[in-house]
Amino acid sequence: MSILSNFVFPPPPSIFTSAMSMFFLTGMAISGVFEIVGRNLRYSKFMDVGDGDRAEKQIRISSKTGMLFIYAPAMTYAAATPFLFFGLVDGSRGLLVTAALAIHFAKRVYEVLFVHRYSGQIFLDSAFSISLSYFLSTVTTIYAQRLTQNMPEPAIDLKYAGVLIFLLGISGNFYHHYLLSKLRLKGEKVYKIPKGGLFELVVCPHYLFEIIGFIGISLISQTVYSFSFTLGTAIYLIGRSCATRQWYLNKFDDFSRNAKALIPYLI
Repeated sequence: MSILSNFVFPPPPSIFTSAMSMFFLTGMAISGVFEIVGRNLRYSKFMDVGDGDRAEKQIRISSKTGMLFIYAPAMTYAAATPFLFFGLVDGSRGLLVTAALAIHFAKRVYEVLFVHRYSGQIFLDSAFSISLSYFLSTVTTIYAQRLTQNMPEPAIDLKYAGVLIFLLGISGNFYHHYLLSKLRLKGEKVYKIPKGGLFELVVCPHYLFEIIGFIGISLISQTVYSFSFTLGTAIYLIGRSCATRQWYLNKFDDFSRNAKALIPYLI
């Protein structure tokens, strides 16, 4: 614990942040395991996998509308917090955390509007659960940061290293989303094997860089909650990547079995 205290603010006496830390870590980890065993969250390639009768009864919305619904609330909260909730964000670390969250979700909204090409729909309940998860995590990250005010800083300040890692993550994520968008010609809805960038080595490099981006935010924040959320997110995206790799193997005979799911040469 003494070594850990060099890198992380002490946990604040808050039942809310402690509960949210456990909730997101365990919830995301369980969701990652579900992805591997075939109980996938219903969007993108896994929109119509399994539970055919139940799926027919669920409300569907366009993927573009669903993605906006997923990202816009978290973006709006992060961007508005410094202006509407005076005192909630204070100091360079708090401002950097809030700015990083706002940039992360603003980039996603930009991609939804101007980059992504869509092939189908998304279930309304899936969009709602993902949107609520992102919104609550954003609220809790900013609140947990607020609770560190007047606490002694960790002995090792990682916030500026976190900024660099965040920028690497968000840039790599955008680049690979851009490559995915170029796979289809206008009007096409079929799936193809991704090419270029790290797609030659892994199936989901965009997830890899998303994890890197959240690691950057955690290093800026240096709170127990931010590290818990990032760890849970990483476990979930590992599961999602493994499920995606298996989907490609099943769908395309010429898909390379040498490509890993998430991390080149490892996973």
